Amino acid sequence: MSRLYHSIEPCVMDDEMLKLVVSEQGPREEAGQLAKQEGILFKDVLSLRLDFQNILHIDSLWQFENLRKLQLDNNIIERIEGLESLVHLVWLDLSFNNIEVIEGLDTLVNLEDLSLFNNRISRIDSLDALAKLQVLSLGNNQIDNMMNLLYLRRFKCLRTLSLAGNPVAEAEDYKMFTYAYLPDLVYLDFRRIDDHMAQLAEAKHQYSIAELKHRENLAQARLEAEQAQREELETHKAAFVEHLNDSFLFDSMYAEDVEGNKLSYLPGVGELLETYKDKFVIICMNIFEYGLKQQEKRKVELDTFTECVKEAIWDNQQQGRLRIAQFEEKHLLSVSSIREESELPNVERKIAECSQDIAELSNWLMTLEMQLVEQLEETINMFERNIMDLVGLFIENVQSLMAQCRDLENHHHEKLLETSINTLEKIVKGELDEDLPDDVRALFVDKDTVVNAVGASHDIHLLKIDNREDELVTRINSWCTQLLDKIHKDEITRNRKRVREINQYIDHMQRELESLESGDVE
Repeated sequence: MSRLYHSIEPCVMDDEMLKLVVSEQGPREEAGQLAKQEGILFKDVLSLRLDFQNILHIDSLWQFENLRKLQLDNNIIERIEGLESLVHLVWLDLSFNNIEVIEGLDTLVNLEDLSLFNNRISRIDSLDALAKLQVLSLGNNQIDNMMNLLYLRRFKCLRTLSLAGNPVAEAEDYKMFTYAYLPDLVYLDFRRIDDHMAQLAEAKHQYSIAELKHRENLAQARLEAEQAQREELETHKAAFVEHLNDSFLFDSMYAEDVEGNKLSYLPGVGELLETYKDKFVIICMNIFEYGLKQQEKRKVELDTFTECVKEAIWDNQQQGRLRIAQFEEKHLLSVSSIREESELPNVERKIAECSQDIAELSNWLMTLEMQLVEQLEETINMFERNIMDLVGLFIENVQSLMAQCRDLENHHHEKLLETSINTLEKIVKGELDEDLPDDVRALFVDKDTVVNAVGASHDIHLLKIDNREDELVTRINSWCTQLLDKIHKDEITRNRKRVREINQYIDHMQRELESLESGDVE
């Protein structure tokens, strides 16, 4: 079924081999000769044929970043690997190799045609990323489980499937099962599926299919719900208030608070905790809702700024294009006039006038660019002030709300300490009616132990509140700093690019004029 290679010397798939193959498969005639002289860049190669090369390991393909078609059939490949960078691949042939497991295809999201014919594959899986898959050839392998075909139901674009030569294809119900459970198929094992047979297959398996669809719908609903939750969490993270719309922060305060959990068994503490939690969660919700509103304000500010910058650049470019068009119209007439002029003094005069026109254009374009720089600098500075004001206000109000959380914690601490001391006094006097767990009663040996236990719980709670506040402030300040740094860097890059474009254009016009002056241009 697969190729033996005990007597075959494996070839190393390296740059030298790839250069040779690319050269041999490159363009012919004059274009081919030029390509051989100057070399063909791997990134420019769209199709590559590496069949019958005795390749054992796939390697060195990372430079073929724009490859669309790859043939690796009739080799001795044992593992699918080294294809991660071929994200534009549409057609892949790995037939007639020694592959046992489908793997290494997760980045090939554009793949439409995949051939794994004549290998050693026993299970269909690990193709999830291939949402565009239309043709799948798995004939002459070792697939023997009919239920494994259900995996292919997720590929909504799959129209052609080949499984002939597998044990599964020998099963009595193979074709009817495949027709029924893969209803979008058009071709199976190189034969067009008969519509009548497809209908009979669907009727035969209708109850099983109905149950399967129900399970698939439930699974899809779960996936969509999970995706919605992830997207919602990302929105909350962008506002720096994730997990503040519930009791997460409060619960985290007690997650590692051993002493606090013990003290919750004291008489009356349950009611205290319930009241404390309700008020604490309300403050967290206030922070959360305020954070989302402020995030929307920051987004509006950023969108407005971005639009202003784009508009300013577009207006500036339009002025430049208009001025260049006017210049070129006049310049073409001047060049024609110079070519037609026979008197040397007149030629020199006209060339001097053209040179002056070029210099004036250069100054005009540079002045226009400087005006844009100044305009954008003012816009950026205004945005910087606005966004920093928004961030500063957000931090100030969040810190105020976090202070309310601390006040609640301090109040609860005082009540808890008071209750704990009262409980100690009752225990000492033998007046405590309630039964306490042994580990809780062990805290009440003396006043210092009780005070220390209550204090340790209090410290943990304050630390959690402080850490959440510090995290929020640090993240939003970092976001603001990175955003402003990027804006300034982008403007510097834009300005340098524009100045370079102007200089290149002016240099080109001057060289053209110099060639006229030297008589090189006819």
